[in-house]
Amino acid sequence: MSPVPDPTTLLILGGTTEGYALAEALAGRPGVRVISSLAGRTPSPRRPAGELRSGGFGGVAGLKDYLAAEGVAAVVDATHPFAATMGEHAAAACAELAVPLLRLERPPWRPVPGDRWEPVADWDGAIAALRTLGARRVLLALGRQELAPFAVLDEIRFLIRCVSAPDPLPPFADAEILLDRGPFDLAAERALLDTHRIDCIVCKNSGGSASAAKLQAARERAIPVVMRERPARPASAVVADVAAAARWLRNALRSS
Repeated sequence: MSPVPDPTTLLILGGTTEGYALAEALAGRPGVRVISSLAGRTPSPRRPAGELRSGGFGGVAGLKDYLAAEGVAAVVDATHPFAATMGEHAAAACAELAVPLLRLERPPWRPVPGDRWEPVADWDGAIAALRTLGARRVLLALGRQELAPFAVLDEIRFLIRCVSAPDPLPPFADAEILLDRGPFDLAAERALLDTHRIDCIVCKNSGGSASAAKLQAARERAIPVVMRERPARPASAVVADVAAAARWLRNALRSS
């Protein structure tokens, strides 16, 4: 009787909807071992299909050690579009070990007629844009770890929407926390902007449908959106959906 070959190990750097969907699509396949790695910043995250590890790797060297120890045959970087450091580490580690690397990334949002977007490269630019716009009641639709730069704006009342409570909360002069998780529907976003009399939104260009309704609601009300653009990523193969990622993996593993 022939020995059963070891399964092919795939590492998904996850945390996004696309990462969860890819793990779900691959985890049940015979001969495939799927490990999803989450950053560990969100309390009680949803568990993906397959195996799970949580927390950082310890830089490029730590990721290289992990890939070698687990015998990883391919890596899919399905981290958030703004997780630039993890993307850089994955590119460097995979290049040094000749491990195939794919970036699975949802397309960014694009402005359409009627949008009043103020694109910025960083939060300093966002603060300058809010001052130029004369904003007074602002929806901050950001992660809880990115709030502190805005605490200098004492003249603005902030509605801070995030998944889990910031701890500690930066010293805002006037702020309200709204704990909520998408997807957000259009009717709810319209009501939110109207109830809180929001006159500007600050967000990141995350793309996807889960949090896009706020952009339509803002468009309808001619509310400006200060939009932080995505950071540059290392050059690599990129696909926008799970089906394309699965095809890429089949081809990459067939030729490796």
